[in-house]
Amino acid sequence: MKPAEEYILNQQEPLRTILLHLQVLIEANFTEIELLYKWKIPFYYLKGKPLCYFNATKKGYIDVGFYSKTTLKMYNEFLVIEKRKAVKSLRYYTIEEIKEEILVSVLLEAYTIRISN
Repeated sequence: MKPAEEYILNQQEPLRTILLHLQVLIEANFTEIELLYKWKIPFYYLKGKPLCYFNATKKGYIDVGFYSKTTLKMYNEFLVIEKRKAVKSLRYYTIEEIKEEILVSVLLEAYTIRISN
């Protein structure tokens, strides 16, 4: 088993279910990305560049993080910055909080930025 997949499967509930759902949504919508394990967390990479990451926090939520502070413009009202200069994230405490349209739109924007650079 790959380390990124092991990370996901080793999480406590409900974090494991949230991560698995996010993984299915992302991989179903973006076939060119690769799930890797970097800095002790799962990262999705596109053409050798990080697209987003999953972080299961001790505070009981999942961060789907993006390295695009100044470039991501869609759905900023849902993106969390919190004293971070180069990262924005979508944050989920429950699977019900995941809005597929928002997640896919933010990923598509980040994806478009990555493939154009």
